[in-house]
Amino acid sequence: MQEVAKRTLSEQGRPSPAGIRRNWHRFMAAGARLLLDVQSGSLHSLDEAAWDVLEALEQGGAYDGTDRGSRVDEVMADLDILIEEGTLSHPDDADPMPSALGPGVVKAMCLNVAHDCDMRCGYCFAGTGGFGGARSLMPAEVGCRALDLLFDISGHVRHLDVDYFGGEPLMNMDAVVEITRHGRELEARTGKTLKLTLTTNCHELSPKIDKFLNDNDIAAVLSVDGRSGVHDAVRRTADGRPTFARIAGNMLRFVNTRPDGEYYARGTYTRRNTDFVEDVLFLADMGFTSISFEPVVAAPSSPYSIREQDLPAVFDSYDRLVAEMASRRAAGRGFRFFHFDLNIAHGPCLAKRLLGCGAGREYVAVTPDGELYPCHQFVGREGFVMGNVWDGITRPEIGEAFGGAHIYAKSACRDCWARFMCSGGCHANAHEMNGTLMTPYSIGCLITRKRLEAALAYAAMTDGGS
Repeated sequence: MQEVAKRTLSEQGRPSPAGIRRNWHRFMAAGARLLLDVQSGSLHSLDEAAWDVLEALEQGGAYDGTDRGSRVDEVMADLDILIEEGTLSHPDDADPMPSALGPGVVKAMCLNVAHDCDMRCGYCFAGTGGFGGARSLMPAEVGCRALDLLFDISGHVRHLDVDYFGGEPLMNMDAVVEITRHGRELEARTGKTLKLTLTTNCHELSPKIDKFLNDNDIAAVLSVDGRSGVHDAVRRTADGRPTFARIAGNMLRFVNTRPDGEYYARGTYTRRNTDFVEDVLFLADMGFTSISFEPVVAAPSSPYSIREQDLPAVFDSYDRLVAEMASRRAAGRGFRFFHFDLNIAHGPCLAKRLLGCGAGREYVAVTPDGELYPCHQFVGREGFVMGNVWDGITRPEIGEAFGGAHIYAKSACRDCWARFMCSGGCHANAHEMNGTLMTPYSIGCLITRKRLEAALAYAAMTDGGS
C-alpha cells in the first residue's frame, strides 16, 4: 500500500481549493455543521468560526482578515493537531492506492430460481419476472450445480453468500428446499459457511415457509412499498388485484416468528411517492424494525422515474427521516434504516471502496437454465453471459471489464467526495441509463450523495448510529 506522509497545514502551506473540495466535504445536515474527511472517513463537527474559515479556504479567498481575528489562528492550529493525530488528512495528499487489486474471487451468487412472478409491479426491472424472456423455474439440479461451482471457485474464501431471487422465488419452493439441503451438505463437507437470503414479495408466504426459513437460518428481504395506497398503486397481482393487505399480514406474522432474526422490509420509492419518509415511518409504526427504501431506476419516459425537479422533495424526505429516527431512538422506539448503517470508524477495505459491489468479480447471478451473469440486473442483457454452471466462467474478460470500472477510471467519480462510500455507483444503472459501465447514472449520484449526508448526520447525532 502506498504510504502517505502526514504533513500539517503549517508544514505544507495553504491547502488548495481543489484539494479541499475533493477531500474535505463540508455540509449542513440536521441543523449541524459537519466536515467529512474523505480519505480517512472521519467525521467532525464544526463551529461557526471553523465553518467560515473552511469556506474561505475552499473558495480560495483570504482567511486571515481582521474580521475573524485570532480565531482564524485557533482554527488552523486545531486542523494541524487533527492532521498530526491522523484523524484528518491533508486535503492535497494523494489518495492511498493499492499496489494491485488482483483477480476477483467469486464468493457470492444470486440464484434466479424463478423467472416468473405472481405479481405485476409497474416499475419491475425484471420485466414483471421474465427478464425479457420466457417465464421459467430453475430445476433443483441447476441450483445444486451452481453451489458446487461456487464452493469450488471460491478457493480459500471460507464465508459464502447466496440469495434466492426472482421473479418470485416462492413459486419454486421445492427447488429452494432441495438447493438448501445440498448447500448444508457442502458446508459439512468443506468446512465453509453458507449465508442464505431469500427475497420475496410475500404474497405466498405461509406458516410452513416461515418455519423453513427459520429452521434453515435464511435471512429475508420482504418487498413492500409502505402505505397501502402507495403500495397497491404499483404492486398488484397478475390479474390486477391489490396486494397490500395480504402481504402485510404475511410479513407481520413472519417477523413475529423471528424477533431477533435477520430481515428487511424493503421498499422502492418513485416520483409518485417522493415523500417516502411517510412510507418508512408507516412501516415502523406497523412494527417493522429493519427497513430499507431505494429509489426506482426507470427510463426517463416512465411515469415512475425520478426527475431532477423531484429531487428537492426526495432530499426533504431524507432530512425528515434523520430527525424522526433520532427522536424515536431517544424515546426507545428506534428502528434500523439500511442506508443509514454506516460504520465510519471501520469502513470497507480499499478494494471494496474502489469497486463497490464486486459484480462480475466476486459476485455472479445464475439463470434458471444455468447461465452466469455479472449480477441479477444484467440478466438478459446482450453480451453479458459469462459462462454457465457446468463449464464455469468461460468469458473472464467480462469480469475484468467490471474490475476496470473503478472510481479512478470514471471522470465523474475520481474527484467526488462520496467516491469511497459510493464506490462508483451501480454498474447496472450506469449501463441501463448510459450504455456504458464508465458513466454513472447522474440522478442516482445526486440521491446517493444526499443519502450519505443524511446517514453521516444521523451517525453524528447518535454516536455512530448504533
